[in-house]
Amino acid sequence: MAAAASSPSPPAVITCRAAVAWGPGQALVMEDVEVAPPGPLEIRVKVVSTSICRSDVTQWQSTAQPDLFPRIFGHEASGVVESVGEGVTEFQVGDHALIVFIGECMSCKHCVSGKSNMCQTLGLERKGVMHSDQTTRFSIGGKPVYHYCAVSSFSEYAVVHSGCAVKVSPTMPMDRICLLSCGASAGLGAAWNVADVSKGSSVVIFGLGTVGLSVAQGAKLRGASKIIGVDTNPAKQEKGKAFGVTDFINPAELNEPVQQGWGLTVTLGVPKAKPEVSAHYGLLLSGRTLKGSLFGGWRPKTDIPLLVEKYANKEIQVDGLVTHDMPFSDINKALELMLQNRCLRCVIHMPK
Repeated sequence: MAAAASSPSPPAVITCRAAVAWGPGQALVMEDVEVAPPGPLEIRVKVVSTSICRSDVTQWQSTAQPDLFPRIFGHEASGVVESVGEGVTEFQVGDHALIVFIGECMSCKHCVSGKSNMCQTLGLERKGVMHSDQTTRFSIGGKPVYHYCAVSSFSEYAVVHSGCAVKVSPTMPMDRICLLSCGASAGLGAAWNVADVSKGSSVVIFGLGTVGLSVAQGAKLRGASKIIGVDTNPAKQEKGKAFGVTDFINPAELNEPVQQGWGLTVTLGVPKAKPEVSAHYGLLLSGRTLKGSLFGGWRPKTDIPLLVEKYANKEIQVDGLVTHDMPFSDINKALELMLQNRCLRCVIHMPK
């Protein structure tokens, strides 16, 4: 009589290399970390590519949450599903995925509205833990290592909620589409979803980094007649042209303010200091509008596959935003390039 087929053994704790920040602004240290199995509705992903976002650098340097160290940063990433937790039906081992710093549970009030990407279950995580149980999946010597945005892609393996991952075709280049999990998408969405740029519009973009250039690209594709890029780095002028910037202003070379005017202002990114915003009521009476934007208003599972498709069809450009490709061992060099404003996106390639 043949023996009954044994069921697959459940995922076990694995040990891998991760770039760990032991304190604010301290150089990342390559450590052996334990990565727990995925919990219910979670997946464990072997990170293939992760790019460094300005938000990673800002939070790494910030002293606002000193208790959230040691910590593993990184949130703009792609990878391959290594194992799945209980209740996961969307993903299987071997699937390729983008990891996103916000999720879409598909059932909360915001998700079912179709009008908001501010998921009440899988929103922006700020406590260094997982959404589901408020604990970490990383540890060193039995002591917790904190997450960043419930992603932590500066690690060879990471556990994320399945609602914060988007399945993609295995034909897509992982080292380029990873930018669609944050910066490139945020800029395109700001132009299309939030500002809703129309044909013939005039657009001014303050800061021509990855997000700003993506805003320019989005405005160009919408038919804006004038796209003004404002940046103190003169080297951004030529790069801006490639993404649709028609006019370039370096405020360091002017004797008058460049922010005069009326219309709609959209805020993007994480401020380095002074997060408070104040304005005289008279400015609003005169027709000015201020709007915030997180991830360009995109809903990860609903919308990001459409952007991946546009990339595959060469309708949007992402490759030009990558200025450096570097091995995981050089991650501190990549951070230094970002601090010195000598790069747009450094893509970190994990060991195969």
